[in-house]
Amino acid sequence: MSQVGVLIRRWRTARGLSQLGLSAAATVSLRHLSFIETGRAGPSRAMVLKLAEVLDVPLRERNELLLAAGFAPVYRETPLDGPELDEVRAALEAILAQQEPYPALVMDRDWNIRHSNAAAARFFAFLRAGHPEPVPGPPNVLRRLFHPDGVRRYVTNWPLVGEALVRRVRREAIGGSTDERAGAILREILSYPGVPASLRTLDVTVPTLPVVPIRYARDGRRFHYFSTVTTLGTAQDITLQELRIECFFPADDETRANARALRDAAVSAPPGTTPASTGPAAGRSGPAAPPGADR
Repeated sequence: MSQVGVLIRRWRTARGLSQLGLSAAATVSLRHLSFIETGRAGPSRAMVLKLAEVLDVPLRERNELLLAAGFAPVYRETPLDGPELDEVRAALEAILAQQEPYPALVMDRDWNIRHSNAAAARFFAFLRAGHPEPVPGPPNVLRRLFHPDGVRRYVTNWPLVGEALVRRVRREAIGGSTDERAGAILREILSYPGVPASLRTLDVTVPTLPVVPIRYARDGRRFHYFSTVTTLGTAQDITLQELRIECFFPADDETRANARALRDAAVSAPPGTTPASTGPAAGRSGPAAPPGADR
């Protein structure tokens, strides 16, 4: 069986399609599709792209399919800070700013935090005040919520949030949309002290709540958020397709008041300080710890 045939069959299985179903959807003969999967026939470049489109294969993996079939990749992975993406970055910054005074952040496919608004930075500064920053690796939603030295200590419904996050990551892995790096991060966070062993064997087919909120509490202040996740439509660049914009919304009046209080305290704080500590300011836009995990 050829490598490209193995990959096509893997994606077909992940999408729950039979050979007959895929052949009908892609308007290709069942015999030819069978030959491609078994390596008895080599697909053309156009056929690879057509099957990938029908199977809704992410752009990064479409390049892998092309390489496996002996063709050059066609989808670029442009650095997010490159000049080619100036307009996209401006749009992202507008979305983040619009969410004030509530947190918002931009994540990549591996759950790394690429950008955040000032509200997310303020909220993280409030949570981390008085604590060192020992969480390993770059700012990452999964690490920051699962590591014992991250924000987990302030999440009052952490068992529910942790289970919801693990279910999401495992569903994505089963669907074939995560790579080995995401799998490695998942194994890492599940090995952290205090993470229940039961999370390693969750049945992702079990129905979950429509919305899983996240509740924080520290120093008498409580925050109750739920979130929405947005992606860029019709992206034809790997970097852009893999971005997710998560905006957090208050679930009660207390959260609204506390978020506004953090904003107002930051405005009145002396330059170079935060309202939560006397250390370096953390209110600038950029990578920040995740305020939530609702998906």
